[in-house]
Amino acid sequence: MIQPKSPMFRLFHFLKNYRKSVIWAVASSVINKLFDLMPPILTAWIIDTAAGQTPNWIQRWGGEELTQNTFSVILFLGVLTFLIFGFESLFEWSFKREFMRLAQRVQHDLRMVAYGKMQSREIAFFEEQRTGNLMAMLNDDINQLERFLNTSFNEIIQMIVLVLFAGWTLIMVNLPLGILGMLPIPFIILGSFYYQKKVSPYYKEVREAVGKLSNRLENNISGIMVIKSFTAESFEKKRVNEVSENYRNANFRAIRWSSVYVPIIRMIIAIGFASTLVIGAYWAIQTPPQFSLGSLAFFAMMIQRLLWPITRLGSVFDEFERARASARRVFGLIDTPNIIQNPDQPVPLPLSLGNISMEDVHFSYKEGISILKGLNLQIEKGQNIGVVGLTGAGKTTLIKLLMRLYDVTDGSIKLEGIDLRDLDMTDLRQNIALVSQDVYLFHGTIEENIAYGMGHFEKSKIIEAAQKSQLHEFISTLPNGYDSIIGERGIKLSGGQRQRLSIARAILKDAPILILDEATSSVDMETEKAIQENLEYLTLDRTAIIIAHRLSTIRQAEKIIVLGNGQILEMGDHDNLINQAGLYSDLWKFQMR
Repeated sequence: MIQPKSPMFRLFHFLKNYRKSVIWAVASSVINKLFDLMPPILTAWIIDTAAGQTPNWIQRWGGEELTQNTFSVILFLGVLTFLIFGFESLFEWSFKREFMRLAQRVQHDLRMVAYGKMQSREIAFFEEQRTGNLMAMLNDDINQLERFLNTSFNEIIQMIVLVLFAGWTLIMVNLPLGILGMLPIPFIILGSFYYQKKVSPYYKEVREAVGKLSNRLENNISGIMVIKSFTAESFEKKRVNEVSENYRNANFRAIRWSSVYVPIIRMIIAIGFASTLVIGAYWAIQTPPQFSLGSLAFFAMMIQRLLWPITRLGSVFDEFERARASARRVFGLIDTPNIIQNPDQPVPLPLSLGNISMEDVHFSYKEGISILKGLNLQIEKGQNIGVVGLTGAGKTTLIKLLMRLYDVTDGSIKLEGIDLRDLDMTDLRQNIALVSQDVYLFHGTIEENIAYGMGHFEKSKIIEAAQKSQLHEFISTLPNGYDSIIGERGIKLSGGQRQRLSIARAILKDAPILILDEATSSVDMETEKAIQENLEYLTLDRTAIIIAHRLSTIRQAEKIIVLGNGQILEMGDHDNLINQAGLYSDLWKFQMR
């Protein structure tokens, strides 16, 4: 389905999901505004009645008893005024409540849609985006849309009703004077459109500036340890000051236009308002009067009610432009198609998994810079494969392709003879347990992090996984044991402890394919030895792919491949590779010194 291109049309298109709520809120707002505009009419009727000029509609429908008694007419109009104000208050409560509820529902649902879309994006998207920018989209931008729906959307509706109803009543009372009273409106609208055109680029700058500010603050808070260790507080304060000044200056440029708008518009209104009152008063004092006192009072009140609120048009456009800038970013995220997508009809995976084949695999992160060049590899079910190579050889890239975080540029990777591009990505990744060299832990307990993403597990299973990863002994020393809070990103744990927790997580997942990407890079020699002793058990009945800088970790692997220049340079078991006296042999000798 083709979505509307305009960001605000895209927002209103999203509101179709809340049709009943929108209709009730808009209807309540319209009715409220109609009742709100009745006081000038009621005032005119009361003044004319007191002057002996009972309104024609009361003479027609009020009956002889009512119209012959002036006080009775005034009393009737007083009761009518009370009822009108009562209904106005009722519908004001109704539209405010409904618009607030609508704004909160849209805010929540839109944030979840945007987050779901963001979460489904390929890993390249996150490598190109700044975290603070994404945070600004999900928080500040969506909050800006909530504020627009909560207030400005209703103001636009009420202004439309105001112009149509007030304009109609003014013209019905006196056509020339009504036209004169509304004469400033076209100039106000033209001025507002001009203002919108001028201010729009500045609000785009404001949204971009707040994203950069969020990026800088997020990076500095995350890297506070590095900042303190390098005594870079002053340096970072200057950098925050720079982006904060850019944000401030972007707002200043927008304020420069928004601040001048209202005074100019007020002067245009004053000319129209004064002209109408002077002419109306002149007609009223003529002999005989060409204009009743009630009509003069009506024009004075209704024109004020019509023109003065229109000075808010600039503020409404101001909020509209802020909302449009935010909608552009949010719906830009939502509507941009993923590069890596699930097939329309995924091929179901067989129950028994583990055979992997790579056929003439080519891959480039950027065009012209090849990482893998025609790689061919067969991995049999249950086989233990070691992968080594110099930095930049493509080891971690190989893992990303296996998990379909990226698609191959050319060639294919198959699981049980099925191209990964024909599989559902969730099915694929549920059958792979990854222990990455960059361990990310979430704020919460140790137990929650071991069982992360896998639902409810019996405590005994979690403890067993921790024992196999050599983590249980450490956990037992903690006062709260498995309920201990590890802090943001596992800050309360050492690098080795975080690595062991990640291994425990992979063990608990019990997937048929196990990938260890530098899994022992952050552990001490004693822990590495203990993990190596359990490695045979950890990889039992699993296809295991172990990437390692420390060759001792993969010494017992059934097959070791040596990557270099995007290809397999050497392949064999440890002893064969040592005898070949190639790159593997040189690396082994260097590490054994």
